[in-house]
Amino acid sequence: MTLLRQHAQWRLRTRTLALGDRTLVMGVVNITPDSFSDGGNFLDPKSAIARGVQMLEEGADILDLGAESTRPGSRAGQADPAVSPEEEQARLLPVLEGILKALPHAVLSVDTYKAPTARAALRAGAEIINDVSGFSWDAGMALVCSEARAGLVLMHTRGRPEEWRSQDRLDPDAVLESVRRGLEESLQTARAAGVAPEAIVLDPGYGFGKRFGENYALLARQAQLLALGRPLLAGLSRKSFLGHTLATLHDGQPAPPAQRETASIAALTAAILHGASIVRVHTVRSAVEAARIADAILAATPGS
Repeated sequence: MTLLRQHAQWRLRTRTLALGDRTLVMGVVNITPDSFSDGGNFLDPKSAIARGVQMLEEGADILDLGAESTRPGSRAGQADPAVSPEEEQARLLPVLEGILKALPHAVLSVDTYKAPTARAALRAGAEIINDVSGFSWDAGMALVCSEARAGLVLMHTRGRPEEWRSQDRLDPDAVLESVRRGLEESLQTARAAGVAPEAIVLDPGYGFGKRFGENYALLARQAQLLALGRPLLAGLSRKSFLGHTLATLHDGQPAPPAQRETASIAALTAAILHGASIVRVHTVRSAVEAARIADAILAATPGS
């Protein structure tokens, strides 16, 4: 029997979340001027706080706050990133604190690969650290998260953003093996730092060092990653490979981010049916509705 998805208790900093009974929806709030999807829309703290509160009211289970873009070509992950830890925290912390002031029981995740920012965010009330590098870009991250007993999303990234456009293409099996091996290494790093396994969710990292069709090959094989023993999060919302697939419907040009919503819902549904317990999205209401349908399909599947 194929494992449909992991059922587990996800241990966060101060609470636990049940995973597997229904899909959890993580809403994205980008506090940046240059994110590929909505850069600049929520750079002002008031607008970002209002956006976060709106997402929670629409049904988001978790908010993921990010204050540095990791779009292709960016300097994220370098020794001298475009956004310093100090600037990242100046953008991030007022929004985090403002959302918790409005909704004290909100579950907040912070999208960062920098240990100083993770430490500050956890002290300010974040429950989860979402590290797109899977503990590979900052040697201090694992210990910071272990000491704070944070919930973790460890994502697979192949290379760094500046390298993504020039990397060799991989065949479908090689894509899966690259992701499996990278996530296994992240788990080993976490284990060595004393992170409890039940604190960890894994993310295959769609679009992060995977080129166009490689993402579909990964999505089709995603359920095989459940063999690593931890629940999966899938972030497919508005990704560029979806836009490229829609080019024939847009005069030969990739569909821009704002016109990838229907494609995002299709990909989200596939991800749930291939083992994801959490989906990371830019538009919450439609994602909640799509997840409800996918969950009903899973519930009706023999052996589920």
